Amino acid sequence: MNRRIAAVLLGLMLIAQLIITGCSAQSNAISEDKINVYTSFYPLYDFASRIGGEHVQVTSLVPAGVDPHDWSPKSQDIIQLSKAQLFIHNGAGFDDWWVEDLLTSLGESKPKVVTASEGIELIPADGEGAGHDHGSEEDEHLHGNELNEHDHGDYDPHVWLSPLNAMRMAENILGGLIAVDPEHEADYRANFEQFSEELKALHEEYMAVVEQAGRLEFVTSHQAFAYLARDYGLTQLSIMGLSTEAEPTSQDMMKIMAFIREHGVRYILYEELSSPKIAKTLAEDLGIEMLPLNPIEGLTPEQEAAGENYVSLMRHNLRSLELALQE
Repeated sequence: MNRRIAAVLLGLMLIAQLIITGCSAQSNAISEDKINVYTSFYPLYDFASRIGGEHVQVTSLVPAGVDPHDWSPKSQDIIQLSKAQLFIHNGAGFDDWWVEDLLTSLGESKPKVVTASEGIELIPADGEGAGHDHGSEEDEHLHGNELNEHDHGDYDPHVWLSPLNAMRMAENILGGLIAVDPEHEADYRANFEQFSEELKALHEEYMAVVEQAGRLEFVTSHQAFAYLARDYGLTQLSIMGLSTEAEPTSQDMMKIMAFIREHGVRYILYEELSSPKIAKTLAEDLGIEMLPLNPIEGLTPEQEAAGENYVSLMRHNLRSLELALQE
C-alpha cells in the first residue's frame, strides 16, 4: 500500500471516529493560557517540559506504559493536535510511518512541526559507521550490527540514547518553542541552559566510566545503543537487531556465543519491557549474568509515579554499563 492511499485511509478512519466520539473527548488536555505542545513519545515530552517550563502544557501522544511500536493515533489525538501550537516528533524512521499520515490528515490545522533528530548524523540501519575497530576482522562484522533485519527504515532511529544527541535534540526543541512563542524566549533559553548543563554532566559521567573501563564491548538484547557506542568509542553486539520482534538465526547465535567467549563478556544487557527469553537462555547456557539497559522509549506507570525522567534513567543505564564494561 503506498503512502498516499495509507494517508487517505487514516484520514477516513479518523473522520469516522470523530463522528462516533464527538469533539468533547480529552478537551481538558488543551490549555487556553499556555502553549500546547504535543510530542510523539516520552523523551521528547521530557525535553519539552524541561525547556518550556511554566509556559507550556506538554502531552505525549504515546501514554506511559505503552510501547511506541504498538501505538497508532486515534480520533482524540487528531482533535487535540489540531488545537496545538507545536508538535515534536523524533524522525529518523522511528515515528515517520504514522506522523506523515497524521499531519496530512490535519491539513491546514496542523501545528508547527519540529523533527528532533534534525542535524544529527544518522547511523545506517545496516550498521555502517557505527562500529569501531577493536579486534579481529570477524569482530568488525559484528561491530556493524548486521546480524538481524529491521523494520525502522534506512537509519537507526534511537538517537536519544546518546547524551550528545540529546543536547542537539534539546536545541531543536528550543528553536520550536521560540518560533511559536517569542514572547517567552528568555525563559526558554534559561531553562534550556539549565537542562543543557545536566546533559553535559551526564555526558561527563559516561566519559569517566568509559575511561576506566576494562573492555569496550557490550552485548545487548536490542540493537538500540549504536549512537551511544559511536559517541563513546564502544562496540555494541545485539541479539535481536533494531526490531525487538526479530529473532536471530542459529548461525547468528553461534557468532554471538563465540564473541562472548572470545572476549570474556560477563553480562548480557536486556530491555526490561520486552521479553528477555532469548537473552536469558543465552545467559544461562554461557553461565553469565543479565543486567537491565533501558531504551527509554517510555515510562512505566511505576517509573512515572517515582518521578523518573530521561536523565535519571540514563544514569540507571550507566550503572549497568559500568558493570558490563568491567574486565
